[in-house]
Amino acid sequence: MSYQSTVDFVRNLYGTKEFIPLHAPVFVGREKEYLAECIDSTFVSYVGRFVGLFEEKTAEFTGAKYAVACVNGTAALHIALVLAGVKDNEEVISPALTFVATANAIAYCRAFPLFADCEKETLGLDPVKLEEWLAANAEMRNDGHCYNKNTQRRIAACVPMHTFGHAVRMDELLAVCDKYNIPVVEDSAESLGTYYKGKHTGAAGKVGILSYNGNKTITTGGGGMIITNDENLAKRAKHMTTTAKVPHRWDFVHDEIGYNYRMTNVSAAIGVAQMENIQRYLDSKREIAAAYQKFFSNTDVQFFHERDFCKSNYWLNVVLLKDRDARDKFLTYTNDNGIMTRPIWTLMNKLSMFTNCPAMNLDNSQWLEDRVVNVPSSPIVK
Repeated sequence: MSYQSTVDFVRNLYGTKEFIPLHAPVFVGREKEYLAECIDSTFVSYVGRFVGLFEEKTAEFTGAKYAVACVNGTAALHIALVLAGVKDNEEVISPALTFVATANAIAYCRAFPLFADCEKETLGLDPVKLEEWLAANAEMRNDGHCYNKNTQRRIAACVPMHTFGHAVRMDELLAVCDKYNIPVVEDSAESLGTYYKGKHTGAAGKVGILSYNGNKTITTGGGGMIITNDENLAKRAKHMTTTAKVPHRWDFVHDEIGYNYRMTNVSAAIGVAQMENIQRYLDSKREIAAAYQKFFSNTDVQFFHERDFCKSNYWLNVVLLKDRDARDKFLTYTNDNGIMTRPIWTLMNKLSMFTNCPAMNLDNSQWLEDRVVNVPSSPIVK
């Protein structure tokens, strides 16, 4: 395949000869109106009507009973792990092939990521390989919890991540984790608008999270959300993210270590306006994905498409090159010609701060690291 043909296709798709970013935010709604309302009201911090409204709209859209807005997705994941019971010197199963925020949030709990392999078919945690590893390396103890026989640490949670908006095999993964009494915390940072067997991602496990970074399907500039069907977890999430302050007319009493993690009214105002147009963004992104799939079907580059159990948001479109050399040549040519493309992340166990963490066999993850490239995926909405 001629790399120039890819450049020409992307330029024609987006109708510009200018630089084309990987994923730019789109503002076609009432963002400016709602921001002006925030300023006029003087409620620009986390007190204001838009925070609650954004939570309500998110709960309604995802089907979760409760949503708690946070300052960003990493903060949301940190709190979600605390809610799941993760403590100091424990382990959390995490894909080695993920954005660093997943592993960082585990480290914030003073816990260790236990890096697991991914499937080539979903880009997410492989439930078969995970069960095989647990059968050989884990044990259930009298306290009812699962322990890593190699490190003697409790395996406190599992964090599947829906990579680039493609859902993992949640039913199979939940079955494995239930067998070993391991709570599941869904990292759905990239999958707002993705459905697994008709159910929105993030709503299957104990608790899930979403992200609204500037490059996400919708944005609040920076923000995150905890979603759950458990009322007690939702109440504690809101308490912990507002510095664990006990309500009182004037006294400052805090009953545990809390975090200043609540989303601001300004950010939520943008989020509410974005949610009013989310279906337009999702429809556009699926049209773009279909165009890519058709274009690459006649080349030696493989386009990664959703599986039959998943309706993906196609947050970032994925292509797979023949090998790492072909990947690097594709990246060089496209970026040299004003088309922003990016490789998938370096495996977490290779990063200096995580080299001491336990890891399973990661053959699939390495295969994907050598081949996966993201291509421009901004929605086209006017």
